[in-house]
Amino acid sequence: MPCSHANVSRLTSHVLTGSQSDPYPGAPLHPLDLGIIVVYFVLTLGVGFWVSRHQKTAGDYFLGARDLPAWAILLSIVATETSALTVISVPSIAARGDLTFLQLPLGYLLGRLAVARWLLPGYFSGHQDTAYVRLEKRFGPNTRRLASVIFLVTRLLADGVRVYASAVPLALITDWGIPLSIVMMSLITMVYTWHGGLKAVVWTDVVQWCVYVSAGIAALLIACSLAGGAPAAFSAAAAAGKLRVLDFRLDLAIPYTFLGGLIGGGMLTAASHGTDQLIVQRLLASQSLGNARRALVGSGIVVLLQFTLFMLIGTAIWAAGFAPANLPADQIFPRFIVEHLPAGLSGLLIAAILAATMGTHSSAISALASSMTHDLYSSYTGVTDPARLLKVGRAMSLLWGILVTVAALVFHLVAGSGQTPVVVFALSIASITYGALLGAYLLAGQWPRATGRDVIGGISIGLVLMLLVFFSGRLSGWPPLGFLAPVSHLAWPWYVPLGTLLTFGAGVLFSLLSQPRTQAA
Repeated sequence: MPCSHANVSRLTSHVLTGSQSDPYPGAPLHPLDLGIIVVYFVLTLGVGFWVSRHQKTAGDYFLGARDLPAWAILLSIVATETSALTVISVPSIAARGDLTFLQLPLGYLLGRLAVARWLLPGYFSGHQDTAYVRLEKRFGPNTRRLASVIFLVTRLLADGVRVYASAVPLALITDWGIPLSIVMMSLITMVYTWHGGLKAVVWTDVVQWCVYVSAGIAALLIACSLAGGAPAAFSAAAAAGKLRVLDFRLDLAIPYTFLGGLIGGGMLTAASHGTDQLIVQRLLASQSLGNARRALVGSGIVVLLQFTLFMLIGTAIWAAGFAPANLPADQIFPRFIVEHLPAGLSGLLIAAILAATMGTHSSAISALASSMTHDLYSSYTGVTDPARLLKVGRAMSLLWGILVTVAALVFHLVAGSGQTPVVVFALSIASITYGALLGAYLLAGQWPRATGRDVIGGISIGLVLMLLVFFSGRLSGWPPLGFLAPVSHLAWPWYVPLGTLLTFGAGVLFSLLSQPRTQAA
């Protein structure tokens, strides 16, 4: 059993909730746990270097020479979507409530089906290196560059906070503290991502997915055992109403409802998997449109099963009595890992949390570098030589790896001073910006009159209004903006539908008010 874990929950609370600096350093794990984590790091680096040989062009580096199998891309998509925050927080949702969160992945699957049917064919029409090339074909280079910049900023914030939060388990087993843990974890991820490009990222994602799913299954079995067996655990959960999955209430303030899951989850996925370079990059690396569709839709099924697994872990932990009401939600699963799992498995679970973050982190570096190289550098300079772009792409990978690390360190400093809203903002910003991107794609496909200026105007209006919605709770306290108070109760799954509607509506309005134009801006 790991030793000296009385301070785990306090340190975890500091990192995840942004409390004041905590004086409790990490304590060493059992040597077996530490050995498992070291083996995991070595295996990740080994896989990354082995699969990345013989790269000669930017296409090899950013798109894996377009010869990756569908099943590997499928698992890579799932691993990319799964951060340490997912692994830590999803069990706590079930432990504190019920299984209604699973209505969201039902929407995720619906959104994937829509992307596979209507958006994916356009990505396989001609030669496209990033998700935003198609916007240039329809509206001109300025729109493509704006979409790229939105992606770059969003991904930098989102991945910075994920790396920051995921430094928790590493800090728990060393005396490095959070900053050095961030640097060490980022350094390992940067090495194989810089050297191997997307092919290394995809295959290490496969390894990382296997690690955290295997660890999750083991945690579920042990939690059920501690609760007196699976039948006893889930019978108790059923009696307490904790196995409810569907909520048909029509209330926009409730985060997890059937309608909110299908519409909000579906549109969130349509945006993230249809317009975000982080996912589209993998789909473009497929051997064919058919393979891309199989990988995308199949990933939705796996994500649903994966979320079910981690929700059931939370239910079993509750049944075992390890989720007392006075324990903060985000501490439930980390505390269970270090206090109730045997030596070896505890290390595997911590490696699993690191795996989830490194998968997302490496994917973000590759996607950021790809978009920067093709959408901005190549677009502005006119450089198209594949060998030259390979060199630029590697430099961009290094740059973005450093920037994400710096962002994670900044979030640590800001959270340490108690400014929690900055962290919350970074976790939620994707839902704000995705609506603007999805609205732009809908204008491209559904409104022939729209031009580049109309789309840029629509995106700008959509982003500004969604920021007002996000901060409406605070802004409504100022009398002139008191009318925003009702909006402050809007649950986050509705952010993407609202942002999409605002962007599309503003773009349509701009096009109707402008004089007819025959060329894209």
